[in-house]
Amino acid sequence: MNVAAVVVSHGNAAELDVLVPALGPQVDELVVVANVPGSVGLVPEDVRVIANARPIGFGANVNLGVHATSSELVCCVNPDAMPRPGAVAALRDFLANHPRAGIAGPLMLYADGTVQPSRRRFPTVAGTLLRRTPLRRLADPYRVQRRHFHLGERPTEPVEADWLLGGFLMLRRSMLEELGGFDEGFFLYGEDIDLCYRAARAGWERWYVPAAVVEHEHQAVTDRRLLTRRTIWHWRGILRFVRKHPETLIGSRTRR
Repeated sequence: MNVAAVVVSHGNAAELDVLVPALGPQVDELVVVANVPGSVGLVPEDVRVIANARPIGFGANVNLGVHATSSELVCCVNPDAMPRPGAVAALRDFLANHPRAGIAGPLMLYADGTVQPSRRRFPTVAGTLLRRTPLRRLADPYRVQRRHFHLGERPTEPVEADWLLGGFLMLRRSMLEELGGFDEGFFLYGEDIDLCYRAARAGWERWYVPAAVVEHEHQAVTDRRLLTRRTIWHWRGILRFVRKHPETLIGSRTRR
């Protein structure tokens, strides 16, 4: 199975200089979507660059990149996500052997080598209010919501997930075509949860594959500051998710 990779750069030329040499040899096609000027430096000739005339949202950018490729599998990769050798192959091989797996995500590590909680449960109203309001200063979400983040778990074999952090995901093209790709109504944040939720509702599996290892800086700006442009985008994403999927307000679970 061939694999394409789509990297969305929003002024991340320096990160691309490091990422492309590591990612390029692991995939069959590599597309970089430059969302703003200065997003791409020098890249190899076999890397396709799509330059936007105006900035658009993350999901819309990924959809552009997916449409510019033909591989059966597509990796959605953040500029600050560095795959270790063999990471793409591990995800590809898993999807090749699990035809109903539509999404696969790797074990993600912070720069210091600690595990990043990239496998998570679908959000609840109470949990979201704790994580995204000043309440988190009174109760650390990583302490009181261990179940949401699967903290304390360290699987060594693939396990199913509700949703996976969008910093590095391998997606099956047939699933994307069935679902219509990422919802472009999300500008930034929430589109990964929405895609996984719609995939679950359509009977597609989402898997965490720890044999694939990716180092991810994950600045988590919205976790550190309460009111910024990014936190506004985050809340817009949350509200859009709830409007689309009101059943989540009453705790209705999707099938796994």
